[in-house]
Amino acid sequence: MEANRLIEMLLEHPGQYISGEEISRRLSISRTAVWKQIAKLREEGYEFESAPRRGYRLIRQPDKLSQAGLLHALQGNRIFGRRLKLLESTPSTQEEVRKLAEEGAPHGTLVLAEEQTAGRGRQGRRWYSPPGKGIWMSLLLRPERQPLSIAPQLTLLAAVAVCRAVRKVGGVDAGIKWPNDILVGGRKLCGIIVESVAEDELIRFAVAGIGIDVNLEANDIPQELSPIATSLSLESGRRIDRITLIGAVLTEMEQLYELYTQEGFAPVSHLWEALSVTLGREIAVHTPNGVLKGTATGLDPSGALLLLDQDGKHFTIFSGEVQLGG
Repeated sequence: MEANRLIEMLLEHPGQYISGEEISRRLSISRTAVWKQIAKLREEGYEFESAPRRGYRLIRQPDKLSQAGLLHALQGNRIFGRRLKLLESTPSTQEEVRKLAEEGAPHGTLVLAEEQTAGRGRQGRRWYSPPGKGIWMSLLLRPERQPLSIAPQLTLLAAVAVCRAVRKVGGVDAGIKWPNDILVGGRKLCGIIVESVAEDELIRFAVAGIGIDVNLEANDIPQELSPIATSLSLESGRRIDRITLIGAVLTEMEQLYELYTQEGFAPVSHLWEALSVTLGREIAVHTPNGVLKGTATGLDPSGALLLLDQDGKHFTIFSGEVQLGG
């Protein structure tokens, strides 16, 4: 606990020294205990510079998620991520959040893991989640008395938030393939899955799972996925600080969710359309009833995809796998 509070204190004053006396006073521990906490953090990969009569300053954090670092990155948020659980490894962050939700966890609860051993994507596909290279997290949403029919809108909202954060932090030209895949250069960078639990046709809670390939190198990507998958570091040409990106995603999510609750889906829909790599293109949609081909023309008010085929017939697609290029 003292180690987390110490890191939080140093992160509040980046690049500045804080005296051992000040740390001792604020943490209510002895100067010897301060030194022991610094030594413990050094063993975990934190680098400090110390100077007589000046104290300590943080030089570098390990490439590892930390409670203190995450809370610092999320300090601008009122709700999303302020209650969080950080795991070294878990089969699925989705299942972790689902359990917490059933136990009464509040709206905005976040679970992150360094590794998932049984991560899931859309349509039950396995999501490759190696340790320390990506962002594997799930967020609990509790919409107030909303019908189950709005669940697709939450998926699109999450896609907009992630895409905006990736563009901001990674500096890449990311776009959204309907409904929720984030692509860069035509290859998948991130997958999103939103699963809802309903009662009497009202959403009890929803769990938004987000998997972002952040610092995977080319040899980290399974051979069968290499033609269609990429990572943010491969596309940007540099390593990306995962904590900074998590903070950006959750900040975008909270701001968009507040906008959504106040003004409805329309503003989110407009933002989604501006980031889409699907609209205006020839596509093929693999649906439970067969393959539909045509031009993606927009979203309907529910978030479904509108398609115009070569015969001039209009279709509304509520679910399906989109293939760009028809």
